[in-house]
Amino acid sequence: MAEAAWSTDTGEAVYRSRDPVRNLRLRVHLQRITSSNYLHYQPAAQAGKDLIDLATFRPPPTASGHRPDEDEEEEAVIGWQEKLFSQFEVDLYQNEAACQSPLDHQYRQEILKLEDSDGRKNRRIFTYTDSDRFTNLEEHCQKMTTAASEMPSFLVERMGNVRRRRQDRRGMEGGILKSRIVTWEPSEEFVRNNHVINTPLQTMYIMADLGPYGKLGYKKYEHVLCTLKVDSNGVITVKPDFTGLKGPYRIETGEKPELWKYTIDNVSSLAQPEEEEREQRVFKDLCGRHREYLSSLVGTDLETTVPGALRLFVNGEVVSAQGYEYDNLYVHFFVELPTTNWSSPAFQQLSGITQTCATKSLGMAAYLSYPFTFEASFLHEDESAGALPEWPVLYCEARSLDFWQRYHVEGYGAVVLPATPGAHTLRVSTWRPLELGTVAELRRFFIGGSLELEDLSYVRIPGTFKGERLSRFGLRTETTGSVTFRLHCLQQSRAFMESSSLRKRMRSVLDRLEGFSQQSSIHNVLEAFRRARRRMQEARESLPQDLVSPSGAMVH
Repeated sequence: MAEAAWSTDTGEAVYRSRDPVRNLRLRVHLQRITSSNYLHYQPAAQAGKDLIDLATFRPPPTASGHRPDEDEEEEAVIGWQEKLFSQFEVDLYQNEAACQSPLDHQYRQEILKLEDSDGRKNRRIFTYTDSDRFTNLEEHCQKMTTAASEMPSFLVERMGNVRRRRQDRRGMEGGILKSRIVTWEPSEEFVRNNHVINTPLQTMYIMADLGPYGKLGYKKYEHVLCTLKVDSNGVITVKPDFTGLKGPYRIETGEKPELWKYTIDNVSSLAQPEEEEREQRVFKDLCGRHREYLSSLVGTDLETTVPGALRLFVNGEVVSAQGYEYDNLYVHFFVELPTTNWSSPAFQQLSGITQTCATKSLGMAAYLSYPFTFEASFLHEDESAGALPEWPVLYCEARSLDFWQRYHVEGYGAVVLPATPGAHTLRVSTWRPLELGTVAELRRFFIGGSLELEDLSYVRIPGTFKGERLSRFGLRTETTGSVTFRLHCLQQSRAFMESSSLRKRMRSVLDRLEGFSQQSSIHNVLEAFRRARRRMQEARESLPQDLVSPSGAMVH
């Protein structure tokens, strides 16, 4: 009877193995379920039963004494790149005129040896190895869509040739590379030829000849049961996956509908306990040698800071930008170090520009995921208790690029870097200068011109500012979107491990640094209160004198 449950998941499965792939063994079981030749109507002995039970029906033998049902079921255990010849290949390579390549002649000799012995054991199940022409043709003819008139693109053709472009030769001769690692000025042809990553890959197909009895050896009856691909990294791709506890796979073939089922099982031999123990010792020794090699490169001495200094390491990421008028966004950012007691290495780059990211619709987040890193050092020299060290500030500028390649300023923003070590996520709200009037907005939309800041530090406090009060009177702005940063901060100082007066002194500095963000917020509140009080005094001075009493209070 036919199986009640079939496995419909014919997708590929990916495995990774450190063992040699030559140890791989697969057991393939193929069986015919129904055949239109075997379905005969006979008068039933009992009412309501018109079909013959397929499990008990056996056709009569032929004149030669061979029963056709002996071809209805077959099982084979196949190793990696093991060649099993099909009836078509046996008929082909028996003719010496059909042999053109050395591989063809090798196959001919193997077939002749099989004919001299007991003959080949397989009848329907056979294989195509990595060297067979079928593998190259099958990969080259793969389609990406279901359209009948599909034209393969350049990338599809290159991907189809990946396996054939594997290189067996070594990449170095006498310690000298054959090609340059980096090509600084690649040509267009060079980019086209090197667009696809060429990972060495070997392919093997397990096939089945599902032709009717007496018609074996025809190409039109060949069907792929399983595809195996193995790369140089030990990644094994199986399509479809091993049957396991799932139901068998099914194939419907033939001009007259016929149903076949087959299973694929991994029957590779397990390693013996002593082999596993020996392998573990080898890997342990290899890991130990690699650890010693890395230690020799890094060294045993940890670089420490000078007394009274604090080193700050930041690994950051520009996560996203959202809430802007255009859908092609990028972010320009830089870190400003306070001029007092802060420094950075000469090679350190404190600014960067992300790539352009397009969103599906306006206002959605543009996920940039742009990484950056920098290092800075703080030297505590001021011993006065009231000295509050300043902390680095991160400035950002969001820009957009429209369809006509015009640039627009979308917003400016700034945020003080976290004074505590660890992981932090900061969302920086941005604004942009605003021109009043319809003409300015039309110019921004059609031409692309808009007001920009000459000095990005003007978003907060310009570095050139020396006065006591910073006035932005007359600057009109508009709130736009926001930019999200993810920062991982690391601090290094001798004060963390020394138990001396220097540690206490440095600890007080760190404590003040940790509370800097809170003090900055308090400072902003006090500054706003002073501005409100000053405006009230200016308003009182502008009133007529007869409305103000000598004590400064208003007369009702």
